[in-house]
Amino acid sequence: MKRSTERILTTHTGSLARPRELLDLMKARVNDEPYDREAYATGVRAAVGESVRRQAECGIDVVTDGEQCKPGFFAYVRERLTGFDAKTPRGGPRAQWAAEVAAFPDYYRQYFSRAMLGAGIAPRTPLVCTGPVSYKGHEAVRTDIQNLKDALSGVQAEEVFMPAVAPSGNGSNEYYRTDEEYLYALAEAMRSEYQAIVDAGFIVQIDDPWLTDIYSQDPSLDLAERRKTAEQYIGAINHALRGIPSEKVRFHTCYGINEGPRIHDTPLVDIVDLMLSVRAGAFSFEAANPRHEHEYHVWEDVKLPDGKVLIPGVVTHASNIVEHPELIAERIVRYALLVGRENVIAGTDCGFSSQATYDPEVHPTVVWAKFQAMASGAELATAQLWGGH
Repeated sequence: MKRSTERILTTHTGSLARPRELLDLMKARVNDEPYDREAYATGVRAAVGESVRRQAECGIDVVTDGEQCKPGFFAYVRERLTGFDAKTPRGGPRAQWAAEVAAFPDYYRQYFSRAMLGAGIAPRTPLVCTGPVSYKGHEAVRTDIQNLKDALSGVQAEEVFMPAVAPSGNGSNEYYRTDEEYLYALAEAMRSEYQAIVDAGFIVQIDDPWLTDIYSQDPSLDLAERRKTAEQYIGAINHALRGIPSEKVRFHTCYGINEGPRIHDTPLVDIVDLMLSVRAGAFSFEAANPRHEHEYHVWEDVKLPDGKVLIPGVVTHASNIVEHPELIAERIVRYALLVGRENVIAGTDCGFSSQATYDPEVHPTVVWAKFQAMASGAELATAQLWGGH
């Protein structure tokens, strides 16, 4: 894994808006309607190529495919895992962000109506595990890898990563005896995808908004109970990553909500030790939005383990305001002074289109401007941290 040994490197968390023409084909595909398979494959290849090219042009050093082939950062697994049906789980769907929604019901009624019904390419029907889980996405991940390799031709990039969803949150369990057994079955299945990405020469990024959710989902649980559940969950992730060198793994955690009050977001200090216990070489987390920017202070007391890298968000996915490069530089320098400049890569809070949608919350043209601002901020930070050399 590349480190910021000579200058501050830049990256992001993966998902970017898909072109409208591709969305039209993807919408037909995921809704089991007739579509032109060749046009879809061609559209994905073109979208990946354009995404990689634009990332590099905007100053992103560690690039990815923009998740152009995925209907959602976790929804894609319904095509890659056996054992799931799309239906309402027994007892009804799980209430996400219960405390947050209870605090601002009017806001979130509007928020979820837009997110769920307004511009997405398909209804977000819950997945329910009704049989043995196994991986069947070998051909699909090979196609993803080849598309990304093809897109890198003629592009200058320091390094390449590919996101893959964590072995959790993929659906409700109605088959396995225990949730732990279910998690480990998911981990064993998703391991095939992680290994394929690493074997292709890329860094694998484990996308995981559920670690934070464990701490905020059920207010009736005390901290010890939440930690026990989280430790069990981390154990499943590490089971999936066994044998994969940690320097080939990035772990990304976030909060699942983009623009919102978010007063019930889990504090980083509550989960930082759990996050660092994942077998990863780098850790990506929200650090730019107003609910979390202050949390750089956590690293005044928490020692970053030797050989590890932080990828704090220095631009946010929750606002169409383009951060000023000088502010971005300040954010980078804060972390560099605490954990060492070589151990910091500038990143984003989360993805800019974690679900394929015609109307992402941050406009695609603004995303490219944010990337350019991040690259400029990294240059300013480099000048401060390396004395202009």
